[in-house]
Amino acid sequence: MTTALSMPVALLLDAMLGEPRRYHPLVGFGRFATWLETKVYADARAAGAFAWCMAVLVPVGVFCVLRAALPSVAVFVIDVSVACLAIGRRSLADHARPVARALSDGDLDAARRAVGRMVSRDTEALDAGQVAAAATESVLENGHDAVFGALFWFALLGGPGVLLFRLANTLDAMWGYRTPRYERFGWAAARADDLLGYVPARLTALTYACVGDFAKAIRCWRRQAPSWDSPNAGPVMASGAGALGVRLGGAAPYHGHWEERPVLGERDAPEANDILRALRLVDRGSVAWMAVAVVIGVAAHA
Repeated sequence: MTTALSMPVALLLDAMLGEPRRYHPLVGFGRFATWLETKVYADARAAGAFAWCMAVLVPVGVFCVLRAALPSVAVFVIDVSVACLAIGRRSLADHARPVARALSDGDLDAARRAVGRMVSRDTEALDAGQVAAAATESVLENGHDAVFGALFWFALLGGPGVLLFRLANTLDAMWGYRTPRYERFGWAAARADDLLGYVPARLTALTYACVGDFAKAIRCWRRQAPSWDSPNAGPVMASGAGALGVRLGGAAPYHGHWEERPVLGERDAPEANDILRALRLVDRGSVAWMAVAVVIGVAAHA
């Protein structure tokens, strides 16, 4: 029952407050991780694994020890606060809506600048359809990373679970690249994120199917997800594209050259309104998760 209550409270606080404008803990964690990298970096998997443990397991362990010494009311408040900071649905909308608005206004340069704050690809050469596709992909993928994945680990392990997931996810975004610098050092960060995201990614894909076009979502998930490089992003984006009835993936520019990617989804490339439709897909899924949490909480309490 406590989890069933705390999950909606955390989502509501995120919707009301959004991310802190200053001193966001994840920003501070990113700076710490950058400092740690400069101290322990070596072109070896062992060095990356050691850095990951220092950056993730040590803070989570300290948090668990401190949390165990607190009364239940304080634990509830702290867990909800941690979950609120880890959930990024409001931030996702705050970044995606300006892209849709700029595209609707016909301001391609503003849309490129706005989507550049959401994705890691080069945005200067993107046309309007590619900008809409990049934003839609980001909404669907971050629906898992910043909403459903966080909620899953919060439901499973409370504050320590959501903290573990978000720190690991942040390190994957920093170190989990297949570049000469991170091919070995970032291996542990990438694999840990894959492991922690495996179950929630598939629950996210199922959620998109249930609140969107179910048949298309399941078909795209089954047929297209295996071709995607990421074992977790593939199901999430393939199902999301099918649920929305749009075509994602395809060629995208990274680091000065165009990279060919598999096509996900069906029908036409997304437009400005499809970015907003993707946000609504995440919102409907969030409501569904809250309903399930309440039902389970009531049943367990009965």
